[in-house]
Formats: sequence, structure tokens, C-alpha cells
Amino acid sequence: MRSDALKKKAPIRALLHATGVSNEEMGKPFIGLASSFTDLVPGHVDMRSLERVIEKGIHAGGGVSFTFGLPAICDGIAMGHNGMHYSLPSRELIADEIETMAEAHQLDGLVLLTACDKITPGMLMAAARLNIPTIMVTAGPMLTGCYKMTRLDLVHDTFEADAAYKQGKISKHDLDNLVMNACPGAGACSGMFTANTMACATEAMGMSLPYCGTSLAVSSKKKMIAYESGKKVVELVKKNILPRKIMTLNAFLNAIRLDMALGGSTNAVLHLTAIAHEAGIKLPVELFDKIGKETPHIASIRPSGNHFMEDLENAGGVPGALHVLSKMIINNPTVSGLTIKQIAAAGEVFDKEIIRPLSHPYHKQGSLAILKGNIAPEGSVVKQTAVSSKMMKHTGPAKVFDSEDAAQRAINGGRIKHGDVIVIRYEGPKGGPGMREMLYPTSAIEGMGMADSVALITDGRFSGGTRGPCIGHVAPEAALGGPIAIVKDGDIIEIDIPNRKLNVKLSDQEIETRLAHWKEPKPKFTTGWLSRYQRMVTSASTGAVLK
Repeated sequence: MRSDALKKKAPIRALLHATGVSNEEMGKPFIGLASSFTDLVPGHVDMRSLERVIEKGIHAGGGVSFTFGLPAICDGIAMGHNGMHYSLPSRELIADEIETMAEAHQLDGLVLLTACDKITPGMLMAAARLNIPTIMVTAGPMLTGCYKMTRLDLVHDTFEADAAYKQGKISKHDLDNLVMNACPGAGACSGMFTANTMACATEAMGMSLPYCGTSLAVSSKKKMIAYESGKKVVELVKKNILPRKIMTLNAFLNAIRLDMALGGSTNAVLHLTAIAHEAGIKLPVELFDKIGKETPHIASIRPSGNHFMEDLENAGGVPGALHVLSKMIINNPTVSGLTIKQIAAAGEVFDKEIIRPLSHPYHKQGSLAILKGNIAPEGSVVKQTAVSSKMMKHTGPAKVFDSEDAAQRAINGGRIKHGDVIVIRYEGPKGGPGMREMLYPTSAIEGMGMADSVALITDGRFSGGTRGPCIGHVAPEAALGGPIAIVKDGDIIEIDIPNRKLNVKLSDQEIETRLAHWKEPKPKFTTGWLSRYQRMVTSASTGAVLK
């Protein structure tokens, strides 16, 4: 065992005894339980109870558990202010911290307890990098809210409702009650936003036990899965089953296909690419588009539909969806000991409206599309299943802003007109830095009733809860001298989602002339972690990993 490097040394044994490790336990595998518990984040507030049952499982399996903590950022709380600069960079910190703890203490295996947007991919990056026996436990979705017998979620019923209130469409009384009831307790927000997208992708990759991705945060089912995960990791250690035996190219292809079928977040492109990078696997953005074109959209969950995560759970969960997709799924091992094909074969669908058959999908193509053109030579991403048919093709004049804040002021000030294409730049991985999510601008457009006439493109990114004609991850970003940097007010932008095109109506010569006069902006941060991050981060098209 890796931990023998510790146990053979008398001084280290003395220090381990000081933590309460007995002589008997010295002969057992040492399992690290990396927990992102915090009182600050709804998806993580109930993790203390999951830590206890995971510890019980580890000890029941014949291991010794050691819990250590990791940071967790709630993108909803960090949204719309300087805090969002730190969200994507925290993914890299999480991976580095797990590597640090596992290597410094020569742990034999890991259980990674996670929930929200950047924590899950950061932990998967660490698993791929370290390649020691590891199992993921995603803490689960939140229950839906309810007000006036109408089911609620955070995005539609607070972000968009806030914009609707400012337009006089709903009362202050209703807004206050929506805010009070939209998030009824612990768990990741109840739609197919980024946290739940990545939880389902983790299960499809085979890195968590069946039904872990959708079982609710407050359920006893989640606790039982957590207990079994603790037991299972000891078995993985004894059999030397390593993450890279599971996180193969086939595993990533299965995760992308499930994401397309369930209507997952655009952030999945960014995160799966980064995780694959750590596993030594290349996932070009074109691969996402290829899979999306051939994978029907079979589950319509918010923000692109009116179902919720608890509906998906009750209808059959990830195994139910895999069952429908079984002919498209590529066989691969999983941490459960079953192959993904065996899990798919055993899956059942209990509601064929929530998880539709391939013969009757919500859309013929999957949720995400990759657009390219003279604004985005390396590509951009849109959730096409959340775009109305009216806006699948759109041509309009650019309204250009060099920050999210400037764009938000213009939207709130009524300076955006029907037909406009909002361009927000210098918000990419380097220019942001941190590629801030832009749920406030997109929700304002939706709440103001302009989602069928106004588009938004950016080198930043969007929340998994964003809907409408919002195109993110434009690469190369403006801070790297990408063509989005030279777009001017009034330039005509052409968006063609069916044909995967994103262009500005300028000649190649005009673009080259403007780029020749472009000057790199001064960095926004000159001290601290973000100053280092902006120097090291790469393009969104390569997962925004660090050099």
C-alpha cells in the first residue's frame, strides 16, 4: 500500500497514533475523505451527515478514514460581483489541494464528497491526475420550491423574477415570496444546471455509484449510496482499480452523450475538456458537436424545460436515461464493479414523458452546439435546446461592452433594443480573469421578455441556468487578441445555430486591419492568486486549464 511509506517509519507512526490511529488500524488502507462542506453553500450544508455515513462505510469495508476540507463556492452567491472572478479558478485550487493532501500523506484511496459547479470537476481532475483508487459522492439535488401551488427553481423564479418585478410584471409581494420559497433546503439547485449536469456526467463516466447523480440531498437513498461508496473505495484499493482504468475516452464519450440527452449545461464542455486533459485524453470541441448532432434530447429539465431533478430521479435517474441510450453507449468499467452497459441494461424508465424514448424526443439533436466563424475561429458554445425557434437564426447590430458590469447597466437602463446582439468581451479565462458566469444579464433579458429578439455573445460563460440565444466561450478570447476584441457598435452579427455559424459581417482585410491596431489591455489584478491565474490560464477551447 502507498501508506506503507508512512507506517514503516517510527516517528510517523507516533504522529498517527496521536490522531487516534490504533496498532490494528496501521495494517489497513488509509482512505482520504475530501469534503467540501461549508455553511455558506446550499449544496454543501448537509454534508456533515454524509461524511459520517461515508466514514462508517470506509470502516465497514476495512479501511481507516481521514477527513480533510476543501473550498466550495456557490456560483449563485458569487454572481454579479467580484466574487465570480474566483469561481472557475477555484476548480484548479481544489485539484491542487487534493493532490497535495493525497501525496503528502501517501493516502491509499480517496472518497471525494462534492456538489456544486466547480467542485465536482476540480475533484475529477484530481482523481485523473493522481490515479489512485477513487470514488465520487455527489451530494445531490435540492427539492423544488413551491409558491401558490407552482413549482419553483432559483433561476426562473428569482433571477428572472427580479427582472420581471423591475418591469412591473409581478408585485413586490410575489417577488418576496418567490425568494423565500424558491430554495427550500439543502442541495444543488433543482434544475439541470451545472452542478447537476456534472453529477450526472460523473455517474455516466462510471466514477460514482448508480443513482448517485440524481438521488436527492435530503434523502435516505443518498445516505445509503454514500455508505456503499465508503465500502466500495476499500475494495477499489485492494483490487488496485485506478481512475484512469475507468476514465477512458469511452467514459468521456458516454458522459458527453448523456449530457446532450439530458439538456446539460454549456459548462460541461469546459469541465469535461479539463478533466480529460488531466487523464491524458484530448477532447476537441468538435467532438461535442458531432455527438450532439446524433444524440436526441430526451429529458426536458429546467432551464430548457419544465421538469426538475426530482422528476428525473423518480422517472429512473441516470440508469433510466442510459437504458434509453443503451445502443449509443460504449461499454466501459465503473467503480461499482458493473460495466456501464450492465447498468444501462438494468435501468428502467417509469415515466416516458420525463425520459422519452428515442422515437419521441423533445429535440432531434442534443442540448449543446458548437458555433464557429470569423468571431470565434476556435469555437463557441450555445445550449440550443433552450433557444426558441425564432432565434435559431438571427442577424442584428452589435452593442459592445468590455465587461459584464457595463452590459448590465445598459440592460437595466433600457439601452438594449429588440434585434440587438449584445457583445460582452474581456470576460474570458485570462481577460476576466476567471471567465465570470453571466446569469444576471441573461436573466434580465429573459425577465424583460426580450429573449425572442435579443441575442448575447461573450468570451465569458453562462450559468447552467441560462436560457435563450446566449453564446459563450467565444475563443480566442478578447484578451488574447481574438477577433471578438475588434467588433464595434453597429457591426452586423450573424448567428446561425442550425448551420453552426457565428460571424460578423466584415471582410477578412477589415478584421486584419482592426487587429493590427489592437492593444493588449492591462491586467485587472496585479497581486494575489488571480494575478497568477491570469498569467497561466489557457483558452476556453482547451478547458481553461493552467499552463
